[in-house]
Amino acid sequence: MQPTQKCFVQRKEDVVRTWYHVDAEPEILGRLAARIAVILMGKHKPTYTPYVDCGDFVVVTNASKVRVTGNKVDEKMYFHHTGYLGHLRSHSLHWMLEHKPDQVIRRAVRLMLPKSKLGRQMLRKLKVYAGAEHPHGAQAPEPLPVRVRGAAAAASSGGSAVERRSAGAPPPSHATKRG
Repeated sequence: MQPTQKCFVQRKEDVVRTWYHVDAEPEILGRLAARIAVILMGKHKPTYTPYVDCGDFVVVTNASKVRVTGNKVDEKMYFHHTGYLGHLRSHSLHWMLEHKPDQVIRRAVRLMLPKSKLGRQMLRKLKVYAGAEHPHGAQAPEPLPVRVRGAAAAASSGGSAVERRSAGAPPPSHATKRG
């Protein structure tokens, strides 16, 4: 008997790449980096294959205006070693946003990608610029798609989880304790 479904395997020759643009000004750093990493890996596509670089290009502008929550601006530190004995350098997030704002986003995204040759190849598709201008206008980058998973689920189920709980609805079944 023949199987009715076959496994789909993406080949690197068949990858179709698109360009996305995101303005980092209203975004929070970690959430923006997570969205960018998903696009660079290609996990937003139905043809995602873990061992093939099937992701798209991402152009980030206004990197110097990215937001962070809490006291991270003063407390978060970035470290690098020059290679000489005793030359461990450290800079605060505040200093990095003033002097190297593109590196802040690039480092956040890099840590969310695979730690391999494939991850380094994916990171090459990320283009970060401190200002509002970028030289990739010829590629006609589309706006980065907004994830509305939580908002769409809340709208389809008749409100948010907080509203349902306050209305007297029972908690979800996965919240029960096993005993």
